[in-house]
Amino acid sequence: MAGWVHIGSASDIPEGGCKLVEAGGTKVAVFRIAGALHAMEDTCPHRGGPLSQGMIAGSKVTCPWHYWSFDIATGRNTTSEEIKVKVYPLDVRGDELFVDIA
Repeated sequence: MAGWVHIGSASDIPEGGCKLVEAGGTKVAVFRIAGALHAMEDTCPHRGGPLSQGMIAGSKVTCPWHYWSFDIATGRNTTSEEIKVKVYPLDVRGDELFVDIA
């Protein structure tokens, strides 16, 4: 499966939390929200802030640098549908977590 990269154990992602991983040279923020795992690019499109270090509230993450917020599942900015960060498919095999960065 081209593009799929092993990024660790699913159990390493705490409920309501995030873990920064690197997959093939790409920084990916992996979140667990209401039991579901989601992956998005770690870089905020505004000024490059690290979304993995942002404040998580419900299903949204807010960039710690300039407070842009994004829906964790869709990557859409909460105030402008034209602004978006890339989300990546995840696959859990047992407890092992893989992301498709292609």
